Amino acid sequence: MTKVEAPTLEEAYKKASLTLECSISELQCEVVQHPSKGILGFLKKNAIIVATCKGIKVKEKIQQKEVKKEVPSVATTEVHVADEIMATVKESNTSAEVTKETKLHKDTIVDSFFETDNKSLQSEESPVVYDELALKIENELKELFSHSCFEIDVIEVDVRDNMALIFIDGDDAALLIGKEGYRYNALSYMLFNWLHSKYELFIKLEIAEFLTTQQEMIKSYIKPVIEQAEETGRAKTRFLDGILVQIALEQLRERFPDKYVAVKTSRDGKKFVVINEFNTNPNG
Repeated sequence: MTKVEAPTLEEAYKKASLTLECSISELQCEVVQHPSKGILGFLKKNAIIVATCKGIKVKEKIQQKEVKKEVPSVATTEVHVADEIMATVKESNTSAEVTKETKLHKDTIVDSFFETDNKSLQSEESPVVYDELALKIENELKELFSHSCFEIDVIEVDVRDNMALIFIDGDDAALLIGKEGYRYNALSYMLFNWLHSKYELFIKLEIAEFLTTQQEMIKSYIKPVIEQAEETGRAKTRFLDGILVQIALEQLRERFPDKYVAVKTSRDGKKFVVINEFNTNPNG
């Protein structure tokens, strides 16, 4: 029994066969960790397996049968039976230990991926921790973009009140935003999943003043929507794409904290924001 780590499962099998001096077809393997390429080389994981050679057990049984044929005495037979029982018990215990070790290893891998670097991030009395965390995230983002095809010169991160404020700029900032902000949306989603799962942070991403421009545009657009809601108590926006619907939702909820403000989806999948009175009728 041996534990092997390699970049791919195929390489791990080959390495195990060389270590145990048997063919790959004779291996009995349990995959502890599947390999992962990560995201642009980031968070990459190797394959880890626990392997034993089935051929060794077969050879041992053949040798035991040959010994029985050569010395067919009752005493010898009893000794071999006792040996087989002890071997079976030992193999069962070893298998249980491997299973326990494998489970502990898996739990360690999962815990290490989701654990936060500092459990006191929620503390209000640790601004230094936030500054250190901001620098750590900033360096990790720089490493991430160093493997990309985009020319990005500026990456700045500030962490305050469980929010990571990320500013990115450079020659390819427009390409990073994409048509109608589709790359911006994808990058925001990726960064949120990473930072929220690892540090329990929310994010606000700004790429070359794209977010600021969109916020100002939506602010001008929703003025008549706000006027209609103030006059009639209800209103709705036109169909909005990508990040625009989220910006409109935030601004309208801030303007009408006592009203029902939510995103709705039309039959053809288009999204818009509605403003209405809360239903106070107990009968619905």
